[in-house]
Amino acid sequence: MSEPSASASIEISAPPERIYELITDLARVGEWNAECVGGKWLGEVKWAEPGARFVGSNRNGARRWRTHNTVTAAEPGRVFSYHTRAAGVLDVAIWRWELTPSGDGCRVEHMTWDTRGAFMRVVGGLVTNVPDRATHNGVNIRKTLAALKQHAERA
Repeated sequence: MSEPSASASIEISAPPERIYELITDLARVGEWNAECVGGKWLGEVKWAEPGARFVGSNRNGARRWRTHNTVTAAEPGRVFSYHTRAAGVLDVAIWRWELTPSGDGCRVEHMTWDTRGAFMRVVGGLVTNVPDRATHNGVNIRKTLAALKQHAERA
């Protein structure tokens, strides 16, 4: 796969299985995520497994929007990845979490690849009020990882 458009990593003093539980608990994602305020599983599958679908609710200031997502990888304690689309059909991004055991916890890497075409870059920038998505995602990934660390280590 190509280089991500944004990524960051952090060491967290919690087992990778605990981190995986947190990042796949869609109802609670908003407790530590910088942009996603929550999500809801769609269809019969209500957990992370390849092919499972969910709607994500997002915000940037007063702007609000939803995304449609399909899980592409789900290995408890190791990897969670999903493909994001607008309106369920227009490519937006691929998001991936990788968890690697280390010391008394794990290294958590969070990354994204912008898969939008020209039309979605313009429309997405207007809808979300984010003209430079790569920079914005880089900042938010670092904020999300810091908040996830605080959340996981105090539990």
